[in-house]
Amino acid sequence: MRALTRSEVREVDRRAVEEFGLPGIVLMENAGRGAAESLLNEGVSGRVVICCGKGNNGGDGFVIARHLENAGVDVQVLLFASGEEVQGDAGVNLGVLKRAGTPLEETADVTDSRQLDEWLSRAEWIVDALLGTGIQGEVREPYASIIEAINRSESRVLAVDLPSGLDCDTGRPLGPCIRAERTVTFVAAKAGFDASGAERFTGAVEVVGIGVPRRMLTSAES
Repeated sequence: MRALTRSEVREVDRRAVEEFGLPGIVLMENAGRGAAESLLNEGVSGRVVICCGKGNNGGDGFVIARHLENAGVDVQVLLFASGEEVQGDAGVNLGVLKRAGTPLEETADVTDSRQLDEWLSRAEWIVDALLGTGIQGEVREPYASIIEAINRSESRVLAVDLPSGLDCDTGRPLGPCIRAERTVTFVAAKAGFDASGAERFTGAVEVVGIGVPRRMLTSAES
């Protein structure tokens, strides 16, 4: 499928839910499971630290954490918000992690860079599930500092859907931007991935399906 813009990504999600009756939480489950399987296929021998924001990108991260833990991987989830801020489908998946006892740290305060660096230093892989395709404008705190900490770590980095801080449409960084080794993106590549220099942030890109009906994707191509 051709690359999608920010507005087209939103339209795919809207149509899947409203026209085809696919619950959003099913789409999130399929996305997170697909990303987890991609990482497992790459090979994981140590800890995976999953950095999550409060939106649906973070919700994907919670699903990834569950599937990795089920596969026997040592996971640590870092939520850079209070749990009360996480709503909707993402909130449901956060609740599952809490009830399952998955290692989870909630912190909206990243002023202690030493603590953040310590968490990240323990990771073989860091999963970037901070910011999704909807971000526009300059990356603000606390995400700017978190992105910089991830980039200065020596861990391998997997970006979920797109590297946090990268503009979906232009492929340009909106301030600090994740430099990923690999990006697992959903439904189709994003328009900005074709921009000159975008590969410095995305690394290798893999497209993962989320169960959207073929008929809908065919109509979106036209």
